[in-house]
Amino acid sequence: MPYLIGIDIGTTGTKTLLVDETGAVKGSATVEYPLSTPRPNWAEQDPEDWWQATVATIRQVLSEAGISGSEVGGIGLSGQMHGSVFLDAAHQVIRPAILWCDQRTAAQCEWIHQAVGDEDVVAETCNPVLTGFTAPKIIWLRDEEPDNYAKVVKVLLPKDYIRLRLTGEFATEVSDASGTSLLNVRKRQWSDVVLQRTGIPREWLPDVYESPQVTGYITEQVAQLTGLKAGTPVVGGGGDQAAGAVGTGIVNPGVVSSTVGTSGVVFAYLDEPLMDPGLRTHTFCHAVPGKWHVMGVMLSAGGSLRWLRDAICQPEKEQAQAAGRDPYELMTALAAEAPVGSEGLVFLPYLTGERTPYANPNARGVFFGLSLRHTKAHLIRAVMEGVAYGMRDCLQIIKDMGVNVTEIRASGGGARSRLWRQIHADVTGQAHVTLNVDEGPAFGVALLAGVGAGVWSSVPEACQATIHVVERCDPQDSATAVYQGLYELYGRLYRQLEGSFDDVQQLIAATIEA
Repeated sequence: MPYLIGIDIGTTGTKTLLVDETGAVKGSATVEYPLSTPRPNWAEQDPEDWWQATVATIRQVLSEAGISGSEVGGIGLSGQMHGSVFLDAAHQVIRPAILWCDQRTAAQCEWIHQAVGDEDVVAETCNPVLTGFTAPKIIWLRDEEPDNYAKVVKVLLPKDYIRLRLTGEFATEVSDASGTSLLNVRKRQWSDVVLQRTGIPREWLPDVYESPQVTGYITEQVAQLTGLKAGTPVVGGGGDQAAGAVGTGIVNPGVVSSTVGTSGVVFAYLDEPLMDPGLRTHTFCHAVPGKWHVMGVMLSAGGSLRWLRDAICQPEKEQAQAAGRDPYELMTALAAEAPVGSEGLVFLPYLTGERTPYANPNARGVFFGLSLRHTKAHLIRAVMEGVAYGMRDCLQIIKDMGVNVTEIRASGGGARSRLWRQIHADVTGQAHVTLNVDEGPAFGVALLAGVGAGVWSSVPEACQATIHVVERCDPQDSATAVYQGLYELYGRLYRQLEGSFDDVQQLIAATIEA
């Protein structure tokens, strides 16, 4: 049986996995790269960094597993969603890629809604146009960098740029394309209505495939660079959230994932494209052919804890480095010393704006309730609790849509912390389980590659063969009672501060202009 490779082009780094037909990981490698924030609310990366990381990690996993590229039967691609890679006629990158967490496009979102019409935007794409999505980035380039806009012949999502470098093919797949505001999500094809009314040329966009379909083959040049075999098939893959859902077995009704990575995502499988009436969640095509999913997305989940680590936990970072440990272990050990509810300290995790339940690019992070009693332990725990409140917001909306939730599967970096899993269980009042695999989107697209290569006949079969529950974290009634009141306060704080968030953004803009 062949080995399979999954490659995830993440925000902080590229992760490549090599697995066998049982799902056992035989090789894993990650290469990190920088994220640039040249202005407030901007986020950019150089796609060349993704490519160099891809080549390096492929070589590393083949070496670690001690196999040749000829033993790899298929490759799947995942990546951060919504990012825009603009290419010229020579297929060269025109400017740094604008990322999913970039918030510069509020005016362009409004313009698209006016040009297409609010009802038609939702009817075509099943979602409003949000600042992180791809279409407003294209319009922003038209408005703000017309010289660059004039050079554009192709627009690709991050993982699809890597596909181009691997195979020479322009292609995408339905789950990632769903987050562009350019796909008819029900029909699983590009929306003629949106393209015509925005003036975005159809020929700029790649062909759309289902996630397990083969989209191209490794070229001779790439084979020499990586050690792969020329002609190895590359399947459509998936946006990071749909791919991660495959990697956690969210391919049947009732099973929901709660993923805490840089962002936080609550993800549920759908047989039909249901939408939240308030449009607070996203309804996208799933990586399971002919199926859909709904997800709530908060922008700064694990990213909030990382910010706190870098901002005030330098001693813990130094201690961890000296002891060969993860600084998050020391941080969560401190957090465990603080009581449930952090003695009334509440954190609003809106460090990069927010998406669900508040589509507000101007939202800001807040510590509320600070007193002289609060220590670093309280601050850390409050951040972990604030993220859990945000995840509960997402889960509640999905339940209110009528989606049955029978099991919550915790995944992502946050799921590695027993304390954080317990906080999530206590805040939501529902058990959270963990799995035998926690390799994220890279594992999911490795499974998709296996379906494309014929190892399994379907995506659910691939998941059933490789994924099972290993641990359960039940809620504690006493903690759930404490969190209920604090969760209600958390929601009130946003509503009370919403206008002030806009004021802060205006003040920042005035300072920059001055």
